[in-house]
Amino acid sequence: MVIKVLAAEADLTSASNVTNATLVRVYNGHSAVSVITRKDSGGSTIGSMTVLNGTVVVMEKNPTDTLTASAGGASVKVVKIAFTR
Repeated sequence: MVIKVLAAEADLTSASNVTNATLVRVYNGHSAVSVITRKDSGGSTIGSMTVLNGTVVVMEKNPTDTLTASAGGASVKVVKIAFTR
């Protein structure tokens, strides 16, 4: 898998749409697990998932959906990406 970076990396200290991303690379650099919650533009929760500390996941979302971290938001890094060949 080759990842194309489309924006500057940020953190999840507050809710973010990650520069209107539809595909997001999430790295949990916190010392514990963090639950990442996806909400729609109206603030309704769509879903959530646990991300183990020290791991990377790729999440798909709508451009206006936001992501939040339950713990260690400053250590949870996010960036808008795309897949390429």
